Order: sequence, then C-alpha cells, then structure tokens
Amino acid sequence: MKLFLYASVMILLLAGCNSQNRSAMEIEMYNVSSDALGTATISQGANGVDVKLSLTGLEPGYHGIHVHEFAKCEQPDFQSAGNHLNPDGKVHGLMNPEGAHLGDLPNIEADSSGKVEAELTLPEATLQDGKTSLLRNNGTSLIITAGEDDGMSQPSGNGGERIACGKIQLEESNKQDAPSNPAEDGTDQQKESS
Repeated sequence: MKLFLYASVMILLLAGCNSQNRSAMEIEMYNVSSDALGTATISQGANGVDVKLSLTGLEPGYHGIHVHEFAKCEQPDFQSAGNHLNPDGKVHGLMNPEGAHLGDLPNIEADSSGKVEAELTLPEATLQDGKTSLLRNNGTSLIITAGEDDGMSQPSGNGGERIACGKIQLEESNKQDAPSNPAEDGTDQQKESS
C-alpha cells in the first residue's frame, strides 16, 4: 500500500513538472495578403526563449522583429497584435540604456532573394508560466516590419509598416483584447506602428 501511495505521489509530481517543460513550437508566418512566408520555431533555451526563423518572400535588407502582446494577426495591418510585449513597463530599444521591451529582438536581414535564416534569443522571456511568458493570456505574436528597428526611437523603433505576423500560442482563442496604452509602459504618447 505504501508503495502504491508513493508511486501515485511521484506520478503527480512529475506530471506537474512536465506541464512546464514545453516542447518547441513551430509557428507559421504570413504576410498581409495571407501568403505563407515560412516558419519561426520557438523553444525554451538555457538563456531565454530561442527563435529560429526560416522565411522567404521578404524585401532584401534589414527588418525589425518583435514579440507583440496578443496572439492576433488580423489583416490588413496586424494592428490587432497590440504593442510590443512589455510587462515591466520599460522603454523601447535594445540600444536604449532604459530599455528594452521584453519583446524587442535584434533586426533580421533578408538576403538578395528575400530569404531569412536566423537564430535569435529573447533573454528574459520564457515559455513557462509567469509574468514574462510568451504564452500568458492566450499567447503573443511575432511581427516583422518593413524597415529596420533603429534600437532607440519611441515607442517602437521607426520600423515602418507591419508586414508579417505569426501567432505564438498553445491553442486558438477568440477572446478580444484591447491594446495597452504605450504611455503607461514607459514610452511617449505616440501611437505605436510596429
């Protein structure tokens, strides 16, 4: 009987631990015309969340890329994704001494054929439960902009139009969320466009 009780407790403990060990997720990235551009593989790494991109169909050159607050990619402009993920209310920019948003990533570069193969890390993010989880509140989204992020400008780096989006979530949700107010997140009162 003691062995059965011990085994039952161990199974429950292991099941609880396994809910936090999420496997890699492959998300589809789409442009504003709903054309598939490729994938982003999101996984929990030793130093944060790793993002591996394999994309085609982008304009050659540098593009900003950020995690946004909602798992919504509604055309024509992906504004439904909300602002950059910023649970700590910091200012925008990887080069900003007062930044950065949790969702700020380094720029990516599309080669002359429009292809991107890149590996990036969000050092303070997690796929586990908590304030910095990319999966909290029904998930987040990964947004690519037409131009590069300058790493400093508020509230979003002057990257231009949102041109690609992919949902980071465990399952689909129909819950409607309103974008946060960037003025309350440590940024100025300009409307965020990327």
